[in-house]
Amino acid sequence: MKFRTLGLDQLTIGDEASFRHVGIYARLRAAVRKAQHRFQVPEAGERASWDRALFLNLTYWSQTAEFSVLCDAHITPDVVAHTAWHHLAGKFLGAGPGPLSTRALLLGEAIASAFDLYLVGRLISVVPESDFIVSQVPIMAEAAEQAGLSPAGFEALLASVSADPERAFEELRALLFEAAVALTACPGTDEAQAVLESYVGRRFEPLLHHFQLSNWVLYARAYAPASPTPEPDASEAAARALDLTLRTTPVSLDWLDRHWLGPEG
Repeated sequence: MKFRTLGLDQLTIGDEASFRHVGIYARLRAAVRKAQHRFQVPEAGERASWDRALFLNLTYWSQTAEFSVLCDAHITPDVVAHTAWHHLAGKFLGAGPGPLSTRALLLGEAIASAFDLYLVGRLISVVPESDFIVSQVPIMAEAAEQAGLSPAGFEALLASVSADPERAFEELRALLFEAAVALTACPGTDEAQAVLESYVGRRFEPLLHHFQLSNWVLYARAYAPASPTPEPDASEAAARALDLTLRTTPVSLDWLDRHWLGPEG
């Protein structure tokens, strides 16, 4: 099986109608088009298995990657949004042609991943039978159950996300970023276990392992530049500043929408 490369307009985007009320989605889709992001798709008549596409994306992902691998010439709106956030993180947190710093790399992934939970909050009460909710919520529920959260507890968690999706986005973004940075610095399992235990009690701690943090840590260790000098480089400084801004602004997703997706974006 060989891959061909296609642009977003050459793909079929499934179930976009379910995202019609999520205004930021259209701007994220436009960002992918503007960036002329390319997707690797099997030749016509062929299809890559889901696990193969997942393996290729998780193993070789990058904030500045030119390609994303798809099973066929179909894409879901949440993947379009995820692609857009990766592109925007590379654009606004980058420091030139080199790789992003560890913090910038992890912050971009935290934003992209937390947006999935925001989408759950926006869709679950409006279009509960949408493809996104039907496919993603059971996976999140399984991760939460394995972390010790009861089914009733998970239902309550979803209700709180639906009540304030923007707040849920920021809480999860901050948690994912904190955890990923701390885990990347851990020299061994004892230290990593202590880091994970420190987040018990945080609202979205039961979902931590749903987001494949192992891949983030391993990728950052393999490809991000070595630990910064006492004077952080521009990419490192940009990530630190953005994290502080998002923590202190009233609605962090609105800030990203204005500054990363606005006219200047």
